[in-house]
Amino acid sequence: MKKIIDSRKLFGATAKTDLKELGSAYKSLMKANHPDKFHDNAELKLQAEETSKHIIDAYHFLVSIHPETHAQAAEEYERVTGSLGIDEFHYKSQTLHITFVDGSAYEYYDVPNNVYNKFLNTEPRSRFARRHIFHTFVRRLVKKPTVA
Repeated sequence: MKKIIDSRKLFGATAKTDLKELGSAYKSLMKANHPDKFHDNAELKLQAEETSKHIIDAYHFLVSIHPETHAQAAEEYERVTGSLGIDEFHYKSQTLHITFVDGSAYEYYDVPNNVYNKFLNTEPRSRFARRHIFHTFVRRLVKKPTVA
């Protein structure tokens, strides 16, 4: 996915970059692009603010899809995907957004159209997703559960 590639490129990261290295790259980029460095020039300060926002968004995105983050949340993810039903879903640009009955929501990236079509045409969808989506594609938690 373009967002993954662009975010990794910004940080000079790869799929194997660990969270500590990612954090170091984030600090370096923020230090170099912090708006307070440009207090004498309003135009450069505004540009630095936009760059900083982009860096922060990319960092949080990369952390959210990182295997270390997934390992820390593995038990909860298994509970959600293994036992809860799918409440709603939508698909756009090879990104499948699934909301579960507890209110939690995940995005799955680079889901091919043919897999999505099979997901649509298979009942129960949650069973198909457990076998072919939940542990196959890059994912991130986009909304925590609203029901305890």
